[in-house]
Amino acid sequence: MTSLSRRAFVGAAAAALLAGCGGRPADGGATARPGSTPPPSPPAAKPPRELGRSVPVGLRIPAIGVDTPVMRLGLAPDGSVQVPPITAHDRAGWYRHSPTPGQKGPSVILGHVTVGAHGDGVFRHLDRLRRGDRIEARLENGGSAVFSVDAVRTVAKADFPADAVYGDVDRPELRLITCGGPRSAGGYLDNVIVFATLSTANP
Repeated sequence: MTSLSRRAFVGAAAAALLAGCGGRPADGGATARPGSTPPPSPPAAKPPRELGRSVPVGLRIPAIGVDTPVMRLGLAPDGSVQVPPITAHDRAGWYRHSPTPGQKGPSVILGHVTVGAHGDGVFRHLDRLRRGDRIEARLENGGSAVFSVDAVRTVAKADFPADAVYGDVDRPELRLITCGGPRSAGGYLDNVIVFATLSTANP
C-alpha cells in the first residue's frame, strides 16, 4: 500500500447542498388534498452524541469478517502517512493525527489488501462493503463507536481525494483506506476508500 499524501486535514471546501427540492410524490407516498391537513412528519432521529477522545484499539466489520487489533500510525520521515508494517499477523492502523472514532471529524484507519508473501491483508475485502454495513471501533476506555457505511469509492492513487478524506466535517465520521484496482510492478494503482458516519456511541 502506497503512502498517502501529507495533505492531512486540509480545509475542505464546503459543498453546496440543495434543500427542499420539489418533485412528484413517489408511488404510495402520502399526498395532501386541497383543504386537508397534511399528515405529521415523523420525528427526526436524534444523532448520537460525540464521544471524548479515546484511542481505538480494535476494529470489527462483520460483513467482511474483520476483527482486528488497531495500532497507531504517524508520519513517515518523508512526511507521508505511515502504513502498518508488512507482517504475517496483519493489523489495521489508526492515523494518530486524525480524530479518534466518535470525535467530530474524519477518523482515519488504514490497512493492507495484501501483505507480500504472507498473502491476504486485513482489508482484503474492503471493496465488498455496501451502504448501511456496520463498522465498530473498540476504544481504549472500554467504550465503542459504531459507524454505518455511506459510500465505498475506488479511486486512482494519482487522484487521491485528500480533501474528501481528511477535510473538516461537522460530525463524527470514519474513513477506511486500502489499496485496490489493477496491479503493476510497483503495486496497486488504486485506493479503496470507505466513508462512514457514526450511528451509535457507547462511552
